[in-house]
Amino acid sequence: MDVYEALYTTRAMRRVRPDPIPPEVQARILDAAVRAPSGGNAQNWRFVLVDDPAARSALGPLYRQCIDQLWATIYKARVESARADPDLPESRATLAMVASVEHAADHFAGYPLFLFAFHRGDTTGGSIYPAVWSAMLAARAEGVGSSLTTVLAFKGDAVPDLLGVPRDQGWKMAACVPLGYPTGAWGVARRRPAHEVAYRNSWGAPVGFEINQPLWPSQD
Repeated sequence: MDVYEALYTTRAMRRVRPDPIPPEVQARILDAAVRAPSGGNAQNWRFVLVDDPAARSALGPLYRQCIDQLWATIYKARVESARADPDLPESRATLAMVASVEHAADHFAGYPLFLFAFHRGDTTGGSIYPAVWSAMLAARAEGVGSSLTTVLAFKGDAVPDLLGVPRDQGWKMAACVPLGYPTGAWGVARRRPAHEVAYRNSWGAPVGFEINQPLWPSQD
């Protein structure tokens, strides 16, 4: 797969089939993850693959509770604003996101595979998140959909305890990535144009070009 195709189309894919992901595909995803840059080459990361039905069933209610908490706190004002004026473009985008996340919450235990990422001493996430993103890009190359969530941190040690993470070794959960073969089509994520969120040399100064349409696939 062309690297730009992977970069442009690796968006959150939360609607997936229950089909298992073959071990050899899992191996390629995980091997790509550990090739990511690591501060000081410390490689203070650990990954837990979860496909056990009992563990997945236990994770489902925890994720549901975390999402309910998310809507009631951090995203409360944003969601209420979108529902108050649903015809605005930004409201439609927010409500589509809510519907997608709600689908994930309703079907969380049905994901065939989870990738949990843990770090130790990586307080900025400068090592663990590149590794997670590499895993997601590799999954895209394998035709596997993914999404990244950190919301399970609302449950404190509940998830690490469920996964048998030792409490006395300093490991912190950075992310959970549900994985599965998507039911929908891949596509380029809609985002604000780069020139609206980028500057050159000084904050607020024009970046010097405009990108009004995605540059992949090439229009040449």
